[in-house]
Amino acid sequence: MTALPRVLTVAGSDSGGGAGIQADLKTMLALGVHGMSVLTAVTAQNSLGVQGAWELPVEAVRAQYRSVVDDIGVQAVKTGMLASAELVEAVAELIAGTDVPTVVDPVGVSKHGDPLLAASALDSVRTKLLPLATVATPNLDEVAQLTGVRVESEGQLREAAAAVLAYGPQWALIKGGHLPGEAVDLLTDGTEEHWLRAPRHDNRHTHGTGCTLASAIASGLAKGEAVQAAVAAAKEYVTGAIAAGFALGGGIGPVDHGWRLRG
Repeated sequence: MTALPRVLTVAGSDSGGGAGIQADLKTMLALGVHGMSVLTAVTAQNSLGVQGAWELPVEAVRAQYRSVVDDIGVQAVKTGMLASAELVEAVAELIAGTDVPTVVDPVGVSKHGDPLLAASALDSVRTKLLPLATVATPNLDEVAQLTGVRVESEGQLREAAAAVLAYGPQWALIKGGHLPGEAVDLLTDGTEEHWLRAPRHDNRHTHGTGCTLASAIASGLAKGEAVQAAVAAAKEYVTGAIAAGFALGGGIGPVDHGWRLRG
C-alpha cells in the first residue's frame, strides 16, 4: 500500500461539525487524501451561531505542527481560523519552513457574522501569512476586511483580486458567492484569469462552504494537480456539497461533505 497524499489543516474546531477542522477532515476524506490537523482554537458553535471561542496557546499550536510535519510529512497545508496576531505569526513562521503548497483561507467571521479573527491580527495576515500562500481564498467580506475594497458587482472582482495579490500570494481566488445571480469566482495570478461559474442552489444550508472549498483545493494540490485544475475540481465538489446541504438544528445547516458517496 502506498501512502495517501497528506494534507494538514491549521484551523479552529467547530463543535457542530459543519465548518472548521471537522469540515476540513471530512472534505479530505471525501477527496482521497489523508487529513491531519493542528487545532488553533475551540469554539462552542451550532447551527445558530458561535456561543464562545477559546484560542490555544502558541506553544500548543507549534508543538502540534512540528509533531505532524517532522514525523509524518505533508504535501499541502491549509489554514483557517487563526484567531489572534500571535497565532497568525507563529503559523506563518512554521509554514515558511515547510516547502509545500499552502492554501490560506483568511477566516474573519463565521457564517452567522460572529468574529473569528481579532481586528489586531489583520495586519499580521496581510504581511506575514498572505505572502506565503500558493492560493488565498477570501470571500467578499474578508476582501473588504483585508483591503478595504468593497465588491458589489462581478466587474469589481478584478479590483479585489489585484488588492489581495498586492500582499504577495501567488494566486487569489476571490469568491463571489455573496453577489446576486450565478455563483462566480475569479482565480488569477495577476496575469492569467480563470472565471469559475456554477448555478446558485436555493438552499440556505451552506455552513462550512469556505472551509470546504479551501480544503478541497489543498487536497488537489497535495495530489499534484496544477492550481487551476485543483480550484476547478474544488469548485465542482463544493457546488455539489451546497446542493446537498441539509437542515441541522434550528438555524443554518451544513453542506454535505459526503454527497458523492450518496449519489
